[in-house]
Amino acid sequence: MGETMITETRDGALGRYAVSHGKDGESELTYTMQGQVMVIGHTFTPPALRGHGIAARLVERAVEDARKRGWTINPVCPYVRIKMDRTPAMNDVREAGT
Repeated sequence: MGETMITETRDGALGRYAVSHGKDGESELTYTMQGQVMVIGHTFTPPALRGHGIAARLVERAVEDARKRGWTINPVCPYVRIKMDRTPAMNDVREAGT
């Protein structure tokens, strides 16, 4: 897969990162803001596109943005929790106790 164009949209406390795959649909990561905590509740990649690291790039973008914005992350989504567990460099933005 080539370069992945990730877009972010926010509406109040709700946020979403997405990658369009044209006719193949979209990959997404959705979150809700609770104060300065980004609660990531969901990731999705179309089945035919799984295994290409798209969801990982969505998580990396969320982590990068959280750092820039001074937020922490509560990884409710099992995929995000595992990704953060396996990537100690992300612990600086992980909400304590999550």
